[in-house]
Formats: sequence, C-alpha cells, structure tokens
Amino acid sequence: MTVLALGQMRRTPAAFAGLAVAFLLLVATTTLFGSLFATQATAPEALRATPVAGPGLMVIAGAFGEIAVLVAFFVVVNAIGFALRRQHRELALLRTIAATPRQVRRLVRVQILVTALAVAVPGALAGAQAARLLLVALQERGMAAPGLRVPMTPLPALIALAITLLVGLAASAVAVRRISRIAPAAALTATTTEHGRTGVLRLLVGACALVGGGLLLRLAATRPADELDKAGQAALLGSLVLLVAVGLTGPLAARALVFVLGVPLRALLPGTGWLAEANLRGYARRLTSAMVPVALLVGLSGTMMIMTRTAEHAAGATGAASDTDVWLRQAELALLTCFAAVSTVNTVIAVTGERRREFALLRLVGATRRQLLRMLTAEALLTTAVGVLLGAGVAALASAAFSTAATGSAMPSVPAAACGWIVVGAAALTVPGILGAGLRAIQGPAAERAGGGRD
Repeated sequence: MTVLALGQMRRTPAAFAGLAVAFLLLVATTTLFGSLFATQATAPEALRATPVAGPGLMVIAGAFGEIAVLVAFFVVVNAIGFALRRQHRELALLRTIAATPRQVRRLVRVQILVTALAVAVPGALAGAQAARLLLVALQERGMAAPGLRVPMTPLPALIALAITLLVGLAASAVAVRRISRIAPAAALTATTTEHGRTGVLRLLVGACALVGGGLLLRLAATRPADELDKAGQAALLGSLVLLVAVGLTGPLAARALVFVLGVPLRALLPGTGWLAEANLRGYARRLTSAMVPVALLVGLSGTMMIMTRTAEHAAGATGAASDTDVWLRQAELALLTCFAAVSTVNTVIAVTGERRREFALLRLVGATRRQLLRMLTAEALLTTAVGVLLGAGVAALASAAFSTAATGSAMPSVPAAACGWIVVGAAALTVPGILGAGLRAIQGPAAERAGGGRD
C-alpha cells in the first residue's frame, strides 16, 4: 500500500497540491501562536510582569489562535475531501480487484502522512518567522514587553505537526469511510453519481451548529460594553459556527437561491443560462462545496470589517482610544482572509477540474468549447452570488450581535466601500478560478475523457 500510495501521488500531484497548501497553513498557524505562547511562558518573571497596552501576549495568542486554527482546520478538512474525491475512481478500482477496506484506508493514511511531513519543515519555519514579525509589531505598539524574544525551541513546531497529523487522519477517516465500506461494484458506480437527498445525520449536525452559532451570538450581544474583546471573539466564533452550519445544510439553501437567482440569468442567456442553473441545482452538493469557501471569505471578512468600524464609532462616542483594538482586528482580518482565499481557490479549481468527463460528454453531443465556457461563466457567477449572499447573511447576524454589545443598537456601522471590495475580491478569486480550471478540463480528446481518462 505504501508503494501504491506514493505512485498515485507521483501520477496525480495536482490532486494533493491543495492539500499540501492547507497543511502548510495549519502547521504555520499553529507554530506561530504556539511560539507566542512559548515566548511568554519562558520569559523571566520581570518581563512577564511588565505592564503593556492591550490585553497582553497570552490573550492575543489565545484569541487569535483559537479562530485562526479553527479556520485552518476548516480549510484542511475541505482540502482532504477534494483530494480523496479526485481519487474515488482509483480507490473504487482497487476495491474491484480485491483490495480490502482496511488496505484502502491504509493507502489514504500514507498519503496524508507523506503530504504532512513534506510541508512540516517549511511550515514550521514560516510560522516561527511570522511569530518573530508579529512580536516585533506588538512591541512597536507597546502591546508586548520590549525584552521578549521568541525562544529557539522545536516544541511549537512538533505540536503543530502532531495537530496537523491528527486533523488529517481524522478527517481522512471520515472522508474515506463511504468508499471503503460499500461493495466494490457499488463503489465504482458511486464515483459518477451524486445522492439527491441530504442525510438526516448531516441535517441534524447542521441544525445543532445553527443553534450553537445562535447561542454564541447571543453571548456576544449580552457582553457589557467594557468587554468588547470578548464580545468580538464570541461574535467571530459564532459566525464561523454558522458558516459550518451553512456547509452542512447548504444543499437545501443552495437549490432555492439558485432557482431565484437563475430567473434573470435564464432570461439573458436562454440556452447556457438554463443549462448552468440545471447543473447547479442538480448537483447541489457540488455547488455547496464551491460556495461555502466563498461564504467563508465574505462572512469572516465582512464580520471583521463591520466589527472594526463599529468599535471605532463606539470608542469615538465615549472618547476612548481604540487604536490597538483596531490594529489587532485588522491583523486578524488579514490572516483569516488569507485562509479563506486559499480555501476558495483550492475548492473552485478542484470542483471544476473533476468535471472532465461531464464536459467531454457534452462535447460528444455537440457542445462547442465556447458554449461550455459560457456555461461555466454563468455557473461561476451564480456560485459567487450564492456564496456572497449566504456569507453576507452570516456577517449581518454576527455584526448585529457585536453592535448590540458595543452600542446598544443592533444596527452596526457598515463600511460600504470596504464591503464592496470584499465582494469584488470573492468574485475575482472564484470566477477566474472556475474558468481557468474549466479551460484545462475541456482540453484533450473528448472520447478519451468521456471514458474516464485522466491527465
């Protein structure tokens, strides 16, 4: 299985590129905040007792790390799902030639292990360097004691690698469970079909996530005005939980939104617009996979942007200084936006790239490359619109909760221009990503691709 796993990785490196980037981010992020914890923990008592502006290094590392690691975890789980989906046919073929479920799971574990180890060193080095740069930035603003230094210890990197392996193996075990447990012939058939119904367990977990997100937002809204940091973290965590709920219950909302948004599209493009809408509604899970990273990008970025503006206005109304709070939120926004952008690009490329056989069949029945690109453009616009609407809805709820705590009103201060740029950024990542992957997917002999041939 080890030789076979490595052979598959050499033959289809593109299938593991997104996973490698996700693992790199998780290792770097965990190393970054682990290094900050180690900095404070190993400092002399005199330095630890030095008064500083802001909440302190431990609180900053904990608050940043909690959200950042959760988002990185989300990106990793998403990337693992696509890495395995691109191997479904190969794994199914292994099952038909007598490979046992245990052997299939072992093969996947080897791939996860090799990918994680390959990025461990560069991820750890990037995280350690980022910790030094962040510490310097905090010291320049008086938010960390001047004499603090990031210790030269491998412990944060080793912990980061252990967490990455744990997350990767756990997520891959869930993702590979279905393909490894069903009958070999059924496994091969399952690679070309999508279930029409959303599972009861998935809906139940999604409902629980909705409730959990609502409780976190209620907690944020009820924080007193002198605990805005806690209100902000609760609101941001609540928005992330709600976005997880969107991912779990997404197929239901996606079909409804595509139907509504597809009306003007069908009017403008009667042929390709209808086909694009039918594709998205018929493959709601595929649509959900593509629109959730867009919702993550818009939801988290919008929440942070609106919270920052609301905090500035609240501080101005009371005469309080908020420079450090604003800088911290901007730094957190930059970090979370980076993760969400990586997840968006990875996902849209993977979702589109795995449709080679579908595009080949359309070409065999007479569709031209130009028509396919027009269809993909319509799908990209619909996918972006659905993701933006869902993300904006989550951002509205989270920022309203924070505004209630900060100002007593559920109407936050919204930076319209900045929010507009968030939407533009989401579209700039999604549409070119889908079209670029689509251009590559429609190349080559249609007859070979229709029969399941791969690059």
